[in-house]
Amino acid sequence: MTADAVLSRELKSLQDEILASNRERLPPSPDRNAAPAGQPEDKPGKQQLHGQMHEFVNAIAEFFSDVERNVSARPAASVIGAMVVGMAIGRLLGRR
Repeated sequence: MTADAVLSRELKSLQDEILASNRERLPPSPDRNAAPAGQPEDKPGKQQLHGQMHEFVNAIAEFFSDVERNVSARPAASVIGAMVVGMAIGRLLGRR
């Protein structure tokens, strides 16, 4: 199993846990846009942040999916590229 699949599974698991936690914390209301009586409405910033985090998680999962496809399509080029990047980082860190 590749690291990408493990990461994707872990991200999905975290999303499911967050959704379950939100469902337990907030009772279902007949109108999702209306706040329950006696409680202030959700701030637009909170909803926007939640949407941005969801988009970020989806972008990360898509990125790792693309990387997995590229590596499996060209394994030799991927290994050579990783070695070159590792050597460059080693040289940069070694020149202190």
